[in-house]
Amino acid sequence: MRRGSWKIRILIGLAIVAFAFFKRCNNKEENPYTGRVQNINMTPDQEIAIGLQSAPEMAQQHGGLYPDERMQSLVDAVGKKLVNNSIARETPYEYDFHLLADDSAINAFALPGGQCFITYALFSQLTEAQLAGVLGHEIGHVIGRHSAERIAESNFWQTLTMGASVGGDMGGLVSGIGQNTLLKNGRGDELESDELGVLFMIQAGYDPYEMIKVMEILKTAAGPNRVPEFQSTHPDPENRIEMIKEAIEKYSGR
Repeated sequence: MRRGSWKIRILIGLAIVAFAFFKRCNNKEENPYTGRVQNINMTPDQEIAIGLQSAPEMAQQHGGLYPDERMQSLVDAVGKKLVNNSIARETPYEYDFHLLADDSAINAFALPGGQCFITYALFSQLTEAQLAGVLGHEIGHVIGRHSAERIAESNFWQTLTMGASVGGDMGGLVSGIGQNTLLKNGRGDELESDELGVLFMIQAGYDPYEMIKVMEILKTAAGPNRVPEFQSTHPDPENRIEMIKEAIEKYSGR
């Protein structure tokens, strides 16, 4: 390839990289509920729309909704109690709590905008207070805008990788750095949600120490062959327990 062509490729690559950083800087905003400055490229209304659109498909992937209305009513009641007694009630998000029929996967998750899910496999092992800890954690993901932040960060690293690939042979390296960064950020999301979950439990009148028992349930469910923390978006349960204890002391003075 001619030398002039290499110069053009480098200039184009640099332009793409500069655009990625420019866009990222312009997307910075402070989360009014956590005070954390984040890279966000969508509005709360867009988050709500994404969550509502994705909810049926996510439910279907876990066997649909659990058919017992009495148990679903308990999930609704605990979720609403957490929302009504916390800063969550001041957010624009539409909180819905879904009990999924999946009786094998121990899991809970939240979509952007307020759609929160828990599988029957996990629900069946919890007391009401422990259920509050799980749902409080998922509400924390919504308020923390973690999905929206991960989407924006992923877009940033994809653009950066493209620029590095056009300008030279560094695309793979940049992509690897980006994936590692997203993993670390994902673990930070979990810890922030744990802390918010503790706060919401206390505000709703639940014993926050029950959150520690939830971590022990998750640790047992993962078994001895769980994915090492450096390869996982979730911190190790032992590390989470220590952070939860600190959050309990912070918010309740125990």
